[in-house]
Amino acid sequence: MTTLLVAGGQVLRPDMTVERADVLLDAEAGEILAVDEPAEMDAAADETLEATDSLVIPGLVNAHTHVAMTLLRGVADDKPLGRWLEEDIWPVEAELTPEDVRAGAELGIVEMLRSGTTAFSDMYFHVEEIAEAVEATGIKAVLGHTAITVGKDEAVAAADVERSVETAADLDGAADGRISTTIQPHSLTTVGEHSLAALADAGAEADRPLHFHANETADEVAPIVEDQGQRPLAWAEDLGLLGEDTFLAHCVHVDESELDLLAETGTGVVHCPASNMKLASGMAPVQAMLDRDVPVGIGTDGAASNNDLDVFDELRDAAMVGKLAADDASAVAAEDAIRMATAGGAELLGLDAGRIEPGAAADLAVIDLEAAHLTPRTDLVSHLAYAVRGSDVRHTICDGQVVVRDREVTTVDEAAVRRRASEHAAGLLERAGA
Repeated sequence: MTTLLVAGGQVLRPDMTVERADVLLDAEAGEILAVDEPAEMDAAADETLEATDSLVIPGLVNAHTHVAMTLLRGVADDKPLGRWLEEDIWPVEAELTPEDVRAGAELGIVEMLRSGTTAFSDMYFHVEEIAEAVEATGIKAVLGHTAITVGKDEAVAAADVERSVETAADLDGAADGRISTTIQPHSLTTVGEHSLAALADAGAEADRPLHFHANETADEVAPIVEDQGQRPLAWAEDLGLLGEDTFLAHCVHVDESELDLLAETGTGVVHCPASNMKLASGMAPVQAMLDRDVPVGIGTDGAASNNDLDVFDELRDAAMVGKLAADDASAVAAEDAIRMATAGGAELLGLDAGRIEPGAAADLAVIDLEAAHLTPRTDLVSHLAYAVRGSDVRHTICDGQVVVRDREVTTVDEAAVRRRASEHAAGLLERAGA
């Protein structure tokens, strides 16, 4: 066993209290061994990571993103979702190569690691390339191939469904166990009814989670209500798509009956406030979800609609917009936003992480508190929700390994990653005529 001691800092406990403590990790097993006052740490560690004047927190979880879309950052702004996709994003994505996806994924992962994210859930294409980027960088990920069948002939649609199922089976457990997988219908409006049922059946047969977009905009809700005579999530339930192993992205336009259905089925929700705001999709009723004990995590969505992958930005947005949505300044309190970005996301992704206590995964972020915007240190929980930035992250530890040390990524050459991504983005946009 090789041990790592994170020493000299304050620690965010699962009950949202902060206290002076050191954290001892089993670096090989990727597990937290002990959390205690320095005087109680009687075993010498093989390595010590300095955390003086810092706050040690669970690694952040980005529970919904499209990581390779970093190449499309800034490509299309100031449009609603439908026009944004149809006029700008889909035409460019049609020109994507596997090499583009690898370059964009590496860039996005570097961005996330540097800002304290230790796990993410992704929906995209050329997933094998994203898996290679996960392997190289040391992060944890839940991956899957996103099936889209509307507008395709029957054979092509069936092949896309099969690819989602096969990709999930092939990649599960890759990267030394740091990759798990989901089966992914893109959404309730971009996948046909027969294909949705087939994907639900495949998930149940393989005991594999489902992840898809749902109720993101009012324009997605209305056609389902008109065609099916019921709300989208009720229809999804009839198709076998909801349950404790399903987590949905967005859920902005859900009514009371759908909120109750989420709670009854144990279906999780990933809140993506920045993307929802930028695309004017609306404000999700997150406090109403929390009141019903619906599992809720936080996601950035893709960098094309955010335009960054900093989960600290996202949890601050979640707390702020949650108050507006509920018309209540006490809604989505600081503690709730932090839990959604840590333990909440970990629960959705099936990770034994998101908390600092013995037996939990050794996924941590160390926040440098020596900054003007974090002074005075009146309430560090408040600071985490409302003031900390991704650039405040000093160290990131994933699976017991130090992947960012003193703000330097240790697993890949960041300068080379940025250079490759810039080159691929330029070539992609040139091919797309964008």
